[in-house]
Amino acid sequence: MCNVCSSLAMSRRGLFSTGMAALAVTATASGAHAQPARSAETPDAALARLMEGNARYASGKMSERDFSVGRVARTQGQAPFAAILGCADSRIAPELAFDQGPGELFVVRVAGNFVTPDGLGSLEYGAAVLGTKVIMVLGHNNCGAVNATIAALQNGNTLPGHIADLVRSMKPAIEPALKTPGPDLAQRAVVLNVQANVRRLQAEKPILAEMVAAGKLRVVGAYYDLATGKVIPV
Repeated sequence: MCNVCSSLAMSRRGLFSTGMAALAVTATASGAHAQPARSAETPDAALARLMEGNARYASGKMSERDFSVGRVARTQGQAPFAAILGCADSRIAPELAFDQGPGELFVVRVAGNFVTPDGLGSLEYGAAVLGTKVIMVLGHNNCGAVNATIAALQNGNTLPGHIADLVRSMKPAIEPALKTPGPDLAQRAVVLNVQANVRRLQAEKPILAEMVAAGKLRVVGAYYDLATGKVIPV
């Protein structure tokens, strides 16, 4: 390779680092003088903060908040400490379930709480640029998307429109649950779906897998119990 070509060539890692730096500059340029403070700076602290917040929510002892406080500061940027990959189900609101205020959680939602290309990019942005310390894949009991996938696997039925795409994406994670029929089939399917998506996020290169290996990020799974409001690790 000629000297000119050598000087122009960049390693794949160099390109990646340059791209992340550019995103970070874009994300913080307007708020260089008034960035909100992050409320947890390590993966363990972030997970503990989530679970402590859920304990308050489930016990009916949520923190009192004036949502106008910090509103102006939030126009300058964001520093969420955790990301949630959750279901689009209307009965679950992550900010409430974890008793967190605006700017604390970076939330990606899709029916069935599974990883999509767009969702993955959002979670990568949250971790690499915004600095989230933990990603929680959050399923829940009585999940319509999970139940539809079970029905499709059992009966071979075809769902209308793009709903079929949701089911098709979820089938590989849920299919093993059908090998052991029983009254808890739906619950086991929820857990398997969460666990499969946790493993996928932990292995996603080049961003998430490297951050997990370096101890900068944790990816965990849990499900939300609709009746009690409790979040149970799985």
